[in-house]
Amino acid sequence: MGPSVTVEHSYRHPGTVLTDHRFTVPLDHAHPDGERIELYAREVVASDRDPASLPWLLYLEGGPGFGARRFVGRQAWLGRALAEYRVLLLDQRGTGRSTPVNRQTLPLRGTPARQAEYLAHFRADSIVRDAEAIRPGLTGGAPWTVLGQSFGGFCAVNYLSTAPEGLTAALITGGLPSLTATAREVYEAACPRMERKNLAHYARYPMDVDRARRIAAHLAERPVELPGGHRLTASSFQSLGILLGSGEGSHELHYLLEDAFVPTPAGPALSDAFVESVRSHLSFAGHPLYALLHEAIYAQDPSEATAWAADRALADRPRFDAAKTLAGDEPLLFTGETIHPWHFTTDPALVPLRATADLLAARTGWQPLYDPARLAANEVPVAAAVYHDDLYVDTAHSLETARAIRGLRTWVTDEYEHDGVRAGGPRVLDRLLALVRDEA
Repeated sequence: MGPSVTVEHSYRHPGTVLTDHRFTVPLDHAHPDGERIELYAREVVASDRDPASLPWLLYLEGGPGFGARRFVGRQAWLGRALAEYRVLLLDQRGTGRSTPVNRQTLPLRGTPARQAEYLAHFRADSIVRDAEAIRPGLTGGAPWTVLGQSFGGFCAVNYLSTAPEGLTAALITGGLPSLTATAREVYEAACPRMERKNLAHYARYPMDVDRARRIAAHLAERPVELPGGHRLTASSFQSLGILLGSGEGSHELHYLLEDAFVPTPAGPALSDAFVESVRSHLSFAGHPLYALLHEAIYAQDPSEATAWAADRALADRPRFDAAKTLAGDEPLLFTGETIHPWHFTTDPALVPLRATADLLAARTGWQPLYDPARLAANEVPVAAAVYHDDLYVDTAHSLETARAIRGLRTWVTDEYEHDGVRAGGPRVLDRLLALVRDEA
């Protein structure tokens, strides 16, 4: 059974015309007559262009677990794309307006075991099969260009491995995954980068060494219970290090730390404004799939479970242990893109999903996501922006993969952090398009 397609609405933004599309696709593409789920995508066309004359570009957002970015007008890279493409912003399955996955909807699946089985269908391989299911109805069967940011780039490499006939070109930004590394190896490689990002932050803002230690010490003694049930601990405070992977993240972290305390009749306390800002950065309410599947996106060995890989990797590095740091005089090290069991005890959006998360961490039977032989014979033009010391995706892993994909051209740059495709306006996309067209 093929996908059903519904065009919902068409409306205008400054300089653009947007059209809402809905599709139904199989939950499990290996069983097309089984359960179906809904996908949502937003088509964007420049208001001065005829859409029928334009080729399609599919945008795959980073994550996992984030819906496609909601642009207003021609922001960031979109303006450059609209100069020559009809753009489809796909909410990947389980995100945005596609059949949602969260603490409210997952109980509809039944037990945690049934929830974990359901979530096993939300990795890159299923997302690519979704894209291939909806492509013929949109393009008339013509292949399209894919732009993959971060995890969207992982999906693009799966696309090249499994359905290259659907692509005219692949453009990847900060998203060339290792073809073979386990989840544990991914996080082992991430630890030195996290430490470098911390030291660079403290070199820029040396006053933050004392501020971060003071906040962590306060939380170690008195964790803060936020309205709504979020629990702010020293460990969750450390996870603000995820900010250090974006271009302005170090500055954002600094401004967050500088106004943490206010005087109260009971002595200094963390201000309501501080804890609310921290909560907004750390809450998974808008993207619970990120926490549930973050390690599963690396799982490729059918015999191996991810087994809370990041937690195990950091346990071997006492410099990331807040209690040990506070017992001495070293700077507190923030952590980065890591998910831990404690996330499912401190965040009310995740607490009901703890048993499901444990089952996913213990799950085996994961299938390979990439086909090295097919990638070695690749004929699709591919270009990738590789950020020189990307916090989220290991540069050495990316370059190894770049060498394994026939014809792939890289742009290695330290001008941007992981969010370069957004922060760089049209420049990053323009560069990648020039590379796949042999114009650079």
